[in-house]
Amino acid sequence: MKTTNSELVDQLEEILQKNRDAEKGYAKAAENADSASLQSFFNRKSNQRREFNNALKRELVVSYEKVDDSGSFTGTIHRTWMDIKSFFSGNSDESMLEEAIRGDKAAVKEYEEILEDTLLPSNIAVLIRDQHLRINTDLQTVKSLEDLKD
Repeated sequence: MKTTNSELVDQLEEILQKNRDAEKGYAKAAENADSASLQSFFNRKSNQRREFNNALKRELVVSYEKVDDSGSFTGTIHRTWMDIKSFFSGNSDESMLEEAIRGDKAAVKEYEEILEDTLLPSNIAVLIRDQHLRINTDLQTVKSLEDLKD
């Protein structure tokens, strides 16, 4: 797959947007979690996604001198990471973990789509691979936490 610079920037900006959504969603989940362990986990995930974005923004500025940091795109964007309304409809630790799994699976897929680009600049490829691996690793953690009962 060959991607133009403009297309790559657009793809990376979509990841930035979804990571902003994830950061906010995890912070909200931490506020609503009953379990102290889950609160800590969700806060860590929120901070992680903020760190992901800071690293991506640095690469975009260095490589392309362009970053859309407005927090929204023109028109309506379907936010695959999560729908806040459905995320909290169950408002239980289990439902929040299930939504975290769903969201991280969607994030993994989006990262994999970018990694399919064989002409991806190496600095961005390394960053995307690292973030992809960390999200995948966290998926296993979330699945184990899903059994948590207070």
